[in-house]
Amino acid sequence: LALDYYSGGHLTHGYRHNISSRLFDVYSYSVDPDTKLLDLDQLRTQLHEIKPLILLGGYSAYPRRINFAKLRELADEVGAVLMVDMAHFAGLVAGGVFEGDFNPVPHAHIITSTTHKTLRGPRGGLVLSQEDDLAGWVDKGCPLILGGPLPHVMAAKAVAFREALTPEFRTYAHAIVENAQALAQACIEQGIEVLTGGTDNH
Repeated sequence: LALDYYSGGHLTHGYRHNISSRLFDVYSYSVDPDTKLLDLDQLRTQLHEIKPLILLGGYSAYPRRINFAKLRELADEVGAVLMVDMAHFAGLVAGGVFEGDFNPVPHAHIITSTTHKTLRGPRGGLVLSQEDDLAGWVDKGCPLILGGPLPHVMAAKAVAFREALTPEFRTYAHAIVENAQALAQACIEQGIEVLTGGTDNH
């Protein structure tokens, strides 16, 4: 059960023209048609009807923060694994913009991300798990699409991770959101419709 592509979800989260829709039995949840915000009460109803193996959180084009602590509660109600794809906002997690309930790391069973995009590293990805019973599966990787290791890219990822730990990266991540919010507000003042009335991210 994943966020609908037309609500800001990602192509790889079961969109009908992506291979993920053929590999999995995919259902989607959507934003409220009026507010364009996630409706967690509606999501709870869907979860109890579908009882999916995986509740997938994360997005490529949703302008607001998601309460991942609440998503974990909902997933636990139906025995689903909470998987969060934070590829598009990993830099905001690393930079401390998304904290507490809005940081997926303490709440998700599985986290996937890219190392490029907002982490500013080389093209690549990562999978994290805090659950011992899932770690073995994560460590096996994905042979269907796994390529050979590239030491220079691995070194570049290490550099990107080190940069993400610096105070300068934190300042940079916060500035990105402040700039996006200023742009959204300026658009609103010019009479341009901004979905959800603003943004919490980039």
